[in-house]
Amino acid sequence: MNRVALLLVCGWLSAPFAALATPAPAAVATPRMDFTIPPQPLPTALIMFGKQANVQVLTAGGTIASFRSGGASGTFTPDAALARLLQGTGLSYSFIDSGTVVVKPAEPDPTRAGAASISPSVAHAKLLAPVDAEGIVEPGPGYMVDTTRSATRTDSDLIDVPQSVSVVTRDLMDSQQIRTVADAVRNVAGVQYIDGTDSLPNFQIRGFNPGNGMTDGMPNSITALGDFPPLIGVERVEVLKGPEAILGDSIGNNDFGGLINVLMKKPQADPVHEFSYSIGEYGDMQAGIDLAGPLGSGHTLTYRLVLSDEYADRTPQGYHGQRSSYLAPSIGWQGATTKLTVGVERILNRLPIPDHTILLNGSVSSASPAGILLGNPSDHSTYQTSRFYYMLEQKLGDVWTFRSRGQYVRQSTDQQDWTVSNPTPTGNVDARAEVYRYSNAYYTLQNDITATFRQGPLTHTVVAGFDYSRSLIGNSEDIFNNILGVPYNIFTGAPLPPARSVIQPANDIYVPGSPWSATNGVFLQDQIAVGESWDVLLAWRRSAYELSTDDVNGNPWNLHKTQWVPSAGLVYKITPDMALYGNTTNGFQPDTWLGKNGRPLAPALSRQIEAGSKFDLFQDRARLTVSWYRIMVDSSYDLQSAQPPYFYTPGPGQTNNGMEIELTGRVAPGLNITTSYTNSRISNHDGTTPTGVPRQHFNLWASYWFPSGALQGWGIAGGILARSRSVGQTTDDGTYFDIHGQASVDANVSYRAKSWSMTLGVKNLFGRNLLSDNFDETFVPLHDRQIFLLSGAYDL
Repeated sequence: MNRVALLLVCGWLSAPFAALATPAPAAVATPRMDFTIPPQPLPTALIMFGKQANVQVLTAGGTIASFRSGGASGTFTPDAALARLLQGTGLSYSFIDSGTVVVKPAEPDPTRAGAASISPSVAHAKLLAPVDAEGIVEPGPGYMVDTTRSATRTDSDLIDVPQSVSVVTRDLMDSQQIRTVADAVRNVAGVQYIDGTDSLPNFQIRGFNPGNGMTDGMPNSITALGDFPPLIGVERVEVLKGPEAILGDSIGNNDFGGLINVLMKKPQADPVHEFSYSIGEYGDMQAGIDLAGPLGSGHTLTYRLVLSDEYADRTPQGYHGQRSSYLAPSIGWQGATTKLTVGVERILNRLPIPDHTILLNGSVSSASPAGILLGNPSDHSTYQTSRFYYMLEQKLGDVWTFRSRGQYVRQSTDQQDWTVSNPTPTGNVDARAEVYRYSNAYYTLQNDITATFRQGPLTHTVVAGFDYSRSLIGNSEDIFNNILGVPYNIFTGAPLPPARSVIQPANDIYVPGSPWSATNGVFLQDQIAVGESWDVLLAWRRSAYELSTDDVNGNPWNLHKTQWVPSAGLVYKITPDMALYGNTTNGFQPDTWLGKNGRPLAPALSRQIEAGSKFDLFQDRARLTVSWYRIMVDSSYDLQSAQPPYFYTPGPGQTNNGMEIELTGRVAPGLNITTSYTNSRISNHDGTTPTGVPRQHFNLWASYWFPSGALQGWGIAGGILARSRSVGQTTDDGTYFDIHGQASVDANVSYRAKSWSMTLGVKNLFGRNLLSDNFDETFVPLHDRQIFLLSGAYDL
């Protein structure tokens, strides 16, 4: 294990350090080594330096708290890497020995002209600062991180990115005892989670469906039916706000409102041997192992192995429970200039149909009793995903870096369930058994080259890349007992049999698969730092895609199209910790429906205008982001003609406006919070009422760890998730109904020892009847019970 510490010391320690230090930094006879330290606040940069260089870093807290570091990535000796980290801060360093270094204010040279004009931040940095132990109260990054690669394909400081980007960290996921990506993104302003009838979550970002997002920057699905991995294999979740066509996720759904990117755990040299578990009600049990470390005596070859299995006997309403397994081995190799990761993921999820009721008379108050099972206990969906991937980074000198990543994915779906429709106040419905099967495969390649160079007062970080993907839609099969359903009464009818036992082969709707289709794009981006205060982001993409459709005579027809997508943003830093930003971004969604001329309609186009501000608070341990946006879509759906030949015309568009506020980080010793507020409004251009869009969302989660005394090691956490009312609509588009506002409270208590931790929590503390933001009369998800959960981890 590395000897790592960022020790915050009093002034009385500075005297012996000064006696041991030489006036100038002393060279250390240490071989060159690889450093990967992105731009971030100087305190955390020095912690990373200590870990990677295997040295102790000694400093007084007051001298470094206000500084940011430009980072150090490459192959250096430890003293050269440290010099890069301190560049521009006015701080110096001295190695006491090969394993200890002191960082302190530089000694002013009275013989130099202008020595009296030292910047105020350096002139007032004193080694006599009081002891400040906040840096070692809690391990890990807490709820706040400083960098992102999702938004720009480069390691960028979040305050320098002219866009709203939200990050859900590993520490926040563990604090909330959550196990799914759907629960993780509920912390993010502007994001809605809606229960799906197929057991998979549906997301909305700023009012638009983002599809299934990305995994490590690569598309997670080509049809939005893919499955996210369990959180045991996830390092963090990033949510990008606004149209994201510039990033090339064109084989998924439109990204008019934003994109979810899941970053997976990677091989690492620091050993990890962790067993985690959770135990809930109704036989819910989950266990997993996370292993990582070097392979062999050196740190050149590393590995990661994540295993997980989950079982639940049944749901509260009585559907047979969940069976899930996850396997993710990966191997990493890192040389002087090369980093390569190769891995495999296997996800198998058998998910019961969500507990639900129906509306018998077009209002929430007329919902059927929760105790009535509107199907068979065996109703479920099974999702399988197999993914092979690689990620390569090759440094080409001090200026250029080549990156390549690719994946091959196969997915399949098998669903069997009952659906009921046309309910009446007496309980009469049309019941339909259905068995559905589907498969697809795709592979993607992303290649780009990055150069960082200076041009007078400008610093450019240029990224040029080429993306390529090929997808294959497999055949699908949809079989019913009766296409329109059969009469049934939910109160007096006999229990419904398994769906598979009553389906009729004559009602098989078979759709053959399509041939491989290709999508590619060229990507160019320039991040320009203008002095210390301005940052400019210019990006451009040319996407080429293929439309697979049928002509007016029903014959298969493939067409090749191109679309140009620009993006621009600007950041003005009033101070290093306070920035204003603005951007304009564009999106598009291909359309395969045929217009009056017999050719596919033009793509739906969107444009966003966003402005906001970012503040790093509490000595760079918390961040406040305030943003305003306006997204305009020229056509949100298509209209079909009433008479043959039934051609389509572009329908009306919509405009989404909103304001978002997020505060995340550590606001006091031991106290972490994340809170968000969203105020949004959607206007359909045809004057119709938008459904499933509460005007306001609010989220707050706080955790506190007792730092000392009898309660040392104990922690408490709790939070609230609330929204205002929304509007639902029946399937015949004839009736609107009110979905009342609500609030849900969660809480837990934890204990953490050196090698193990345990948390006991309760979700929906007050047992409220919680409703989704949107649903229709045939599917009203049930969330009306308290859920107790015991979870923990143990270092093996």
